[in-house]
Amino acid sequence: MKPARSFTLAAVAALLFLPAFEDQAAAQTPSLTEKINAYVGCINRLSERSYDSRRRYFEWVGKTGPTGKERIIYGTYTIYDTSGCRKAVEKANTLEPRDAGLEAAASAYADAVSKLEPLLKEADDYYERQDYKDDGMAKGKAMHPRLIAAWDAFAAADTALRNGVEAINDRRAAEQLAEIEQKEGRKAAYYVQALMIHAKRVLRVETSETRDVATITKAVSEFEDLVKGAEEFSGDGSGKISSSLMSNAKSFLVTSKQLMRRIRDKVPYSSGDQMMMGGAGAWMVEGSPARLLRDYNQMIDSYNRDGSFRGRP
Repeated sequence: MKPARSFTLAAVAALLFLPAFEDQAAAQTPSLTEKINAYVGCINRLSERSYDSRRRYFEWVGKTGPTGKERIIYGTYTIYDTSGCRKAVEKANTLEPRDAGLEAAASAYADAVSKLEPLLKEADDYYERQDYKDDGMAKGKAMHPRLIAAWDAFAAADTALRNGVEAINDRRAAEQLAEIEQKEGRKAAYYVQALMIHAKRVLRVETSETRDVATITKAVSEFEDLVKGAEEFSGDGSGKISSSLMSNAKSFLVTSKQLMRRIRDKVPYSSGDQMMMGGAGAWMVEGSPARLLRDYNQMIDSYNRDGSFRGRP
């Protein structure tokens, strides 16, 4: 699986939120790797498009739904076929090690996204054919609460499944980092893995609904220390840390500090920034969560693209 805005357990892949780790233990637990990667495959294929469909809809629809008097009517996006996800989840849920909570979250995800698919197709057909011109937007108004309920159910299921997968990834990443440090000390492989782990930690605390300044400050400071350590190590000629990864890590650090200051000092975004943050150009706003996510995903891209994380000379 290709990374970018997603994640996997033992193979290279990527969302919105984790890098993949080469896990030595994965060879001993192939069924766990297969199980998690099945769940991740659903997220990688379906989640981003599902959220994009909601964003597209609310680019022209108000909170109370369509009126038929909108200046521009975009409709919404459809999502990819969900039958493969449902089958993959059903199989994965039978694999060892069994985890009732995680399996329930995966089933809820497959159910929610499967219900969203036909509803989005129905809405897309309605708006694409401009049928609202014939019924005075009657069906559009009727579909609105159904769409909201389906998106809300999907978002809740997506969050629960991501949290379950991330908990496993976090545990195994920490175990792997400790093993690397014990065997090799703090060399290239250690710093690269540590940078990725701590970058994700910074991303989480700075984009959390309940953002604590002390927690954010500590996380950013720890990440900065790692960046400095990695820079110093990369100059000693022992092993190699990708220059691309280091460049992206520095960019992530700068943005994390900008966002930290906004949160700490309660610095508001300008009206122009707020307009940009409502659309695809949100990543262009300095010190914005969207810029932080963009920089994080670029770190993931560098990590997955370059084999230097193995600490090879």
